[in-house]
Amino acid sequence: MYEVVGVKFESSNRLYFFEINSLSLKKGDKVVVETEKGVQFGEVSTDIKSIEEKHLSTPLKKVIRLANKEDIDQNEKNKKLSIKALEDARKNAKKLNLDMNFIGAYFTLDKNQLIYNFVADERIDFRELAKKLAAIYKTRIELRQIGVRDKAKEIGGLGPCGRFLCCNSFLTDFNSVSINMAKNQYIALNPSKINGICGRLLCCLNYEDEQYSEMKKEYPDLGSHIKLNGINGKVVSHNLFKKTFTIESSDKVLTEISLEEYESNK
Repeated sequence: MYEVVGVKFESSNRLYFFEINSLSLKKGDKVVVETEKGVQFGEVSTDIKSIEEKHLSTPLKKVIRLANKEDIDQNEKNKKLSIKALEDARKNAKKLNLDMNFIGAYFTLDKNQLIYNFVADERIDFRELAKKLAAIYKTRIELRQIGVRDKAKEIGGLGPCGRFLCCNSFLTDFNSVSINMAKNQYIALNPSKINGICGRLLCCLNYEDEQYSEMKKEYPDLGSHIKLNGINGKVVSHNLFKKTFTIESSDKVLTEISLEEYESNK
């Protein structure tokens, strides 16, 4: 059993869990944590929770310490310097004729690394740019090319449902989403309805797809022919919420039949 807290970073709205390392922590505490990218400054966003090891997808990193005044001051300096670092990257990329759309830049707390995120239509050879930036800031430079879904994940925003984007708030991985999921849920294949602000299919099409597939097992297949109460026709639609389906007879008459009636006459 591990005792953990959720921590958020200013560079992302996502929640990351860290082992409390025997520290007494509460919401709002500023902390210094160990991450894969180095030592970072963050804020505790949850109460302490107990999690079993079997529920962990990756090994836990630890909270190193509660942030002191020196850490807080250093973080403020890093944020101001990150703005200049972003401007320098854009200027130098333009001089090198690199088609890069920079999303953000941030330093690790100890300034051992300066990390950039950017979007580009093609693979970019940024070695010369990295050398120029390293010469300016005297630290290790990491340039991360991200996709449009990752861009939405980093920047955030509101989805068509009116809530904060799932990818920016709680999703940790991008699961595969297909157009068949929209068809399976009888959603009109209108790009403005089924695409998120990233331009890709909505991640939430995944959420109920399995339930729709399970519910449909009770219904006759679309396009199949059935005979019921003297009516012979082709199944043309389902209404899973009303628990009905519609058949069309040879003379183009539509008849709505309840699932209960269909089951009782099988």
